[in-house]
Amino acid sequence: MSLEFKAASASLLNATSSHVVSTVQGSTLTWLYTTLTIVGGLLALEQGVYRYKKRHLPGDKWTIPIIGKFADSMSPSMEGYKKQWDSGPLSVVSVFNIFIVMASSNEYSRKILNSPTYAEPALVHSGKQVIGSDNWVFLTGKDHVDYRKVLNLLFTRKALGIYLGLQELTARKHLARWLKEAATASSAKPIMMTARHLNMETSLRVFCGYHIPDSAMQEINDKYWSITQSLELVNFPLPLPGTKVYRAIQARKVVMHWLEHAAHQSKIAMAEGGQAECMVDEWVSIMAEPGYKGRKDFSDYEMAQVVFSFLFASQDAMSSGLIYGFQHLADNPEILAKVREEQERVRGGNYEDPMTLEMLDDMVYLQAVVKESMRVKPPVTMVPYKAKKAFPITSDYTVPVGSLVIPSFYNSLHDPEVYPEPEKFHPERWLDQEGSASSNPKNYLVFGSGPHKCIGLEYAQMNIALVLATAVVMMNFEHELTPLSNKVEIIATIFPKDGCCLRLTPRTSA
Repeated sequence: MSLEFKAASASLLNATSSHVVSTVQGSTLTWLYTTLTIVGGLLALEQGVYRYKKRHLPGDKWTIPIIGKFADSMSPSMEGYKKQWDSGPLSVVSVFNIFIVMASSNEYSRKILNSPTYAEPALVHSGKQVIGSDNWVFLTGKDHVDYRKVLNLLFTRKALGIYLGLQELTARKHLARWLKEAATASSAKPIMMTARHLNMETSLRVFCGYHIPDSAMQEINDKYWSITQSLELVNFPLPLPGTKVYRAIQARKVVMHWLEHAAHQSKIAMAEGGQAECMVDEWVSIMAEPGYKGRKDFSDYEMAQVVFSFLFASQDAMSSGLIYGFQHLADNPEILAKVREEQERVRGGNYEDPMTLEMLDDMVYLQAVVKESMRVKPPVTMVPYKAKKAFPITSDYTVPVGSLVIPSFYNSLHDPEVYPEPEKFHPERWLDQEGSASSNPKNYLVFGSGPHKCIGLEYAQMNIALVLATAVVMMNFEHELTPLSNKVEIIATIFPKDGCCLRLTPRTSA
């Protein structure tokens, strides 16, 4: 082969290689530019859509790409929420492209709660995944009304009288355990988890009686914390293994298994002529009454779903209310003394006698304490709703369809015009029937408003009052203040960040 041919071949090969490399590099750059253009376009579109939905409302001018305020939603704080509420009667935020309109005024909060045509309960963004998309709490219209007609019968005075014995028995059992454990403790202990345990057993006994075995109660108590932890305003959107939502869904399956078992056992017991001893028993008995005209074909699963929704409300909101009830009494010894004086008057010193509804009716000051405690520290500060269609909430702003729209309860409950010195714990404000607190019931949004107002509000208040009434005559409790005592932890509902550290001792005299 001649030297000239070799040189020509080498030159051709080099040229070809250069062309191939150039072509590959060009394709890579084209792909890169195309990708960047698409991503840039999508991010620009995201900002444009956010700005279009936001319009003139207060809120960030631009949203953080893709995640928005996700970091803030992972560690919510009362300070952060107050800042948002204080920015205007309506304000906006975006998390994972979920557009959220937050209402802080009583007017707009009540409008959301009372507009079922435009907005439906969402609880939290992952609520349907955790609680179950077919749970009755998400029903609207006639279906929801029909359910409530039946469920209202589970909270009549007759029904509450059935539950009272179970509540008191459980409260005494747990408070005695608290004292026993405190006797061996060298310092004050937080009551957050022990109070939750008390409320869990109380709720399960009231709702399901002894149709659920003790071992299952413990299992439910252990598993349920995963459900509570998952109920953040906006969670990681996919229920992947290891995420909070995934763990909550697995926990729900365990709880639902036992609740269905209880409903089934109740139907058997009532068919055999048993007397109603708990809520599911009362439900089955009511449906069997000759004059009953409501729906009768509730399956074990449907009954379990209802009880599960009640369990969520009683476990989280009622635990929050109870813990702050203890903290407020411990921090205000003059108010605690008045509660004890009332207990002596109503009970006549007979503290071992069973509690009755009539006795609770006579504990007017205690009821004011419970009502005020939940006003100062409302267990639920807000309840997310979802706009089913474009919602003209004001004359110049319409909430876009599919957005979360969230009424705040906190501002209504701390309105200084209705509640002078709103941060002060002052039960006496409820004793004056002509006072501003009693004269403005629209501001007391502790239990919501409208068609989805808490169905068990009387039961919840009764249970908190019963436990506090029992505790104040059984024990002395001192609150050990820490730097976190007055800080708020938001875990579905609110709690003191230090868990409310109490030092407990037996009380030998009234």
